[in-house]
Amino acid sequence: MHTNDSPSAECGIQGSRRHWLTWAGGAALTPVLATSAPASAGKAGPRADYFPNAVVQTHNDKKLRFYDDVVRGKIVVFNMMYSVCTGICPGNTANLLQVQQALGRQLGQNVFMYSLTLQPEFDTPRVLQDYVSRYHIQPGWTFLTGRPKEMDTIRRKLGFFNDDPQIDADLANHTGMVRIGNEALDRWFMLPALSDAKQMARAILELVG
Repeated sequence: MHTNDSPSAECGIQGSRRHWLTWAGGAALTPVLATSAPASAGKAGPRADYFPNAVVQTHNDKKLRFYDDVVRGKIVVFNMMYSVCTGICPGNTANLLQVQQALGRQLGQNVFMYSLTLQPEFDTPRVLQDYVSRYHIQPGWTFLTGRPKEMDTIRRKLGFFNDDPQIDADLANHTGMVRIGNEALDRWFMLPALSDAKQMARAILELVG
């Protein structure tokens, strides 16, 4: 059963990928606009007690704290992937590259893109760096790995899970959506990773204000 402390009501909407796509194609395209300034760097935001502060590693082998360094006070874009995926992942990556380009100078300053591996036991920083090079991913988009148990907790906190254990065990069920949020304002929504890239970029930038 989902609890009420997930990032906004949308985080509690789970089900098959088909149900996610049906939901995300509607209301999620009109996120709530930012109406106040982001939290200061030294102040804990509204999700400090929700997201874990586990150590994660970037594709450049830099260690970060998930809440403090990745989420706190930021506008973030998350998707799930794994390096050996040959199904939906390549298409998602190609589309998100277009989103990255559409975000322009906002990326890395006001907006931060992250991809989290579903197979941290295999996707080491070096493997993720090879993935970044293979797809010609530009700076400003960070790939993360870490301890399997902690990465599993993070994906669940982000809403990338299904209540049915059998469906949840299928990696393909976690790779089709993108979680977008403004942690300082506690505004969160999901979109299909294959949404129109310009529309997705506009939806993200609306959170910047």
